[in-house]
Amino acid sequence: MDGGAADEHLVQEAEKIAVALGRMFPGLCEVVLHDLRDPDHAVRAIENNLSGRQVGDPATELGLSRIADPAFPDVVQNYPNRFPDGRPAKSTSIGIKNAEGRYIAALCLNLDVSVLSPVTLALANLVATDSGHGDTPLETLRDRRARELRRTVEQFSAERGAPPRSLSRTDKKALVQQLNRGGYFESRDAARTIADLLGVSRATVYNYAKPPSAPE
Repeated sequence: MDGGAADEHLVQEAEKIAVALGRMFPGLCEVVLHDLRDPDHAVRAIENNLSGRQVGDPATELGLSRIADPAFPDVVQNYPNRFPDGRPAKSTSIGIKNAEGRYIAALCLNLDVSVLSPVTLALANLVATDSGHGDTPLETLRDRRARELRRTVEQFSAERGAPPRSLSRTDKKALVQQLNRGGYFESRDAARTIADLLGVSRATVYNYAKPPSAPE
């Protein structure tokens, strides 16, 4: 089998995977196979179309970067993205190389996070317990506020398609200021909890909590 035929065989096999993955998650995860041998008409297959693209559409910026640089990472995992209509997405891009080490295709998965956020809230409501237990306190106010804080952080992160520690510096700062406005810093352990969730120091949390007009 010559090089061209071998490359085409790899792309055809990847197309099977794209179709199967997309049909496994209908309405939730778009799967796109890019044929990087033809960047002007790169979209070879698109299953569970959520972005409005069509077969034959050109390669994305990420695809062009792969074509230009064989050393580009094989897998770019769980990066925040957005669909054309503004819905947040979590994306993963998998590069496919031929026997010569050249990228010939990329398999991309775009998860619609906006669909999952209401599900997350619904599950939180589902597992909530009945508070009608008379006058006996079952938890402290501090425990309840900590749980509410974590829920706020998770919801904020889900809307941006990234885990809390992977948020950008700008998003982390916006989140901390939102928590400050919500009164969460009244809890003694709030700064430590936020720092642990975001993967930053407590000093950074307090810095982020300053009003936008305050010097940093």
